[in-house]
Amino acid sequence: MKKYMFLNYGFEAPTPEVVEAWMSWFASVGDRMVDSGNPFSAGREVTRAGSQELVRGADSLTGYCIVNAESLDDAERLLEGCPIIHSVRIYEAARM
Repeated sequence: MKKYMFLNYGFEAPTPEVVEAWMSWFASVGDRMVDSGNPFSAGREVTRAGSQELVRGADSLTGYCIVNAESLDDAERLLEGCPIIHSVRIYEAARM
């Protein structure tokens, strides 16, 4: 199996229903979940020109998790039932 990273975008204040939906989704992925990750809070972007605070919004990176899957399509299927806020980007973790 390969490892895939799910990057979650978008922010809404968590309600008990949203938290329950995430817990149900984590359970449905089962042992294919490598790292259930964490939500992100405050952030900062640093460039050669300086730094700036990152504001949470619909296009903000707000969390991640890592799963095992056979392919990109298989990883996408694992998102069925996921309480996606705005969008999820999937990347295969390349072997070094």
